[in-house]
Amino acid sequence: MITIYHNPRCSKSREGLQLLELEGKPFTTVKYLNEPLTKETLTEIIKKLNVKPIELVRQKESLWIKNYKGKELSDGKVIDAMVQNPSLIERPIVVNGDKAVIARPAERIREIL
Repeated sequence: MITIYHNPRCSKSREGLQLLELEGKPFTTVKYLNEPLTKETLTEIIKKLNVKPIELVRQKESLWIKNYKGKELSDGKVIDAMVQNPSLIERPIVVNGDKAVIARPAERIREIL
């Protein structure tokens, strides 16, 4: 099953959702700002993305700059920061089985369909 971790206020996330709708494949939408991810779920997504946790952080967010920038954080602490502050998570994320992409641009979704 395909899952998109979606923020309706984000234009890139809306583009990803639209691409999935156009592809006509069944998918589930998780509005992660309303349905916060657990540490376990986020860790699993990071493994599927095959990235370091810091690569999933929106590092230009004022919240990140104010509270975390310049600090030496372990991968676990970076994940904790995203779990506690879901707005720090880059979006959209699309997961299909054991594969995932940060869909920026939205066309990257086709890599895992």
